Amino acid sequence: MSDFTSDFWHYYVAGLTLVSIVACLILLWISGTTKAATHADNTTGHVWDGDLQEMNNPLPKWWVYLFVITVVFSLAYGVLYPMFGKYQGVLGWTSRGQHTAEVEKMQQAIAPIYAKFNDMKPEDLAGDAQAMAIGERLFMNNCAQCHGSDARGARSFPNLTDGDWLWGGDAQTIKTTITEGRMGVMPPMAAAVGSAEDVRNLAHYVLSLSGSPSDSIRAALGKDKFGACAACHGMDGKGNTALGAPNLTDGIWLHGWGEEAVIRAINNGFTNQMPAQNALLNEAQIHVLSGYVWGLSNRPAN
Repeated sequence: MSDFTSDFWHYYVAGLTLVSIVACLILLWISGTTKAATHADNTTGHVWDGDLQEMNNPLPKWWVYLFVITVVFSLAYGVLYPMFGKYQGVLGWTSRGQHTAEVEKMQQAIAPIYAKFNDMKPEDLAGDAQAMAIGERLFMNNCAQCHGSDARGARSFPNLTDGDWLWGGDAQTIKTTITEGRMGVMPPMAAAVGSAEDVRNLAHYVLSLSGSPSDSIRAALGKDKFGACAACHGMDGKGNTALGAPNLTDGIWLHGWGEEAVIRAINNGFTNQMPAQNALLNEAQIHVLSGYVWGLSNRPAN
């Protein structure tokens, strides 16, 4: 891999670019000075459609001048901006730098809008109409792609309106979740449970915890196998917000409901990730968004 990061490629790309630009001028000079063999009437002898003859006239001056200007412009551009290999250009411009500057400019422009909300608690923001209007737009732009425009989620994407929270639903925890993201992992558990029949029995026991339709005999046989799951979900199956382990007793099924869905979860496990939003949103925006999300499943504070 070091061959692809050596200075050779810098010189190769820079040289190839420069030669290509200079070659355009050489081509223009050759085309303007080379005389083609023509007849006395300045035709080349090529005829189309019976009477359409090719003439050997020089290129129009305006076209030649425009071509030269284009070449000069490209050379000037290469001096000012990065174009020749890893040469950064006199101006030191980078797309990253421009993006950073534009983001900072935008942050400064919106700062006064968020200033009034900085000292408010997320719970209080849920009762402020302006904050909620802003929070809704933030949600639509950054969260709705996964959780839906109504925030009710879909399979494998949590419903944010029902009060069932994998990592905790208090305002500060929601803010931490939005800021840092979450990674939820359930490993495949079939090997720890036993045979395929043991897995099926365990699935019925898990279903029975929430009062879902299940085979009571299989559930009784699968109860002892639940020990393999208790480390995360607890012996009572009510989950653990410190680990993001779901409550298995409330009848809410993030990854699908029913015998086959539970068996699939035990056999294959799951990996769910919510990306951190602090790369896209500043602290003030996350603060308002936290209040909006908290308000989806709670009464406004005022």
